[in-house]
Amino acid sequence: MNTVIPQPAQPSLPVTGQSGRFPIRRIFCIGRNYADHAKEMGASVDKANPMFFTKPADAVVTDGADVPYPTATSDLHHEVEMVVALGAGGANLTPDAASKLVWGYAVGLDLTRRDLQAQAKAKGAPWDVAKAFDHSAPVSALVPASEAHPTAATQITLEVNGQVRQHATLGDMVLDVGEILAALSTLFELKAGDLIFTGTPAGVSALQRGDTFRATLEGIVAFEGRIS
Repeated sequence: MNTVIPQPAQPSLPVTGQSGRFPIRRIFCIGRNYADHAKEMGASVDKANPMFFTKPADAVVTDGADVPYPTATSDLHHEVEMVVALGAGGANLTPDAASKLVWGYAVGLDLTRRDLQAQAKAKGAPWDVAKAFDHSAPVSALVPASEAHPTAATQITLEVNGQVRQHATLGDMVLDVGEILAALSTLFELKAGDLIFTGTPAGVSALQRGDTFRATLEGIVAFEGRIS
């Protein structure tokens, strides 16, 4: 294609054991998918009406790069999450059909400018500036679904400066992966290249410049990073 400006770079994730990379199309996130986290945020869970929001594809931080502390906030929070990557798509899917779309698994952080989110909530305004800012989605390498088999007992953990901040099992999720994707597919046509952040457990708190973190999806993948 002949473009009138230089073609923007294609955001992508590395894949464990492979030289090829996974191109990212869109990033969807589900909110309040762990009851304890909803409670700590003063919210309730509505399983029948899950809440979704998005991040731009180029919000990802990959390959061990430092995560810049964002502008316009003094209260940057971490939210560790299992991330699923889709190898195919569809609309109005059943949970069983939706779960078959998963190409791979990763672990990531949904970084949040909590002070800006609180201001938006107070005004009934959208959360975009609190969630969809630059570098707001650090993500590990992807592990192909053929090599990764998360279960309800799989543990997800975030350590900051060597101390555990967040810890839960995937069975604590309100909606499982198939249910998340099925609900999302009634709102958007899912397609190959989409990433979905599946929600965070309780224990979210602030990050500071110089903090180091380690996010782990037990037995599947882990990654480390630093806030700069």
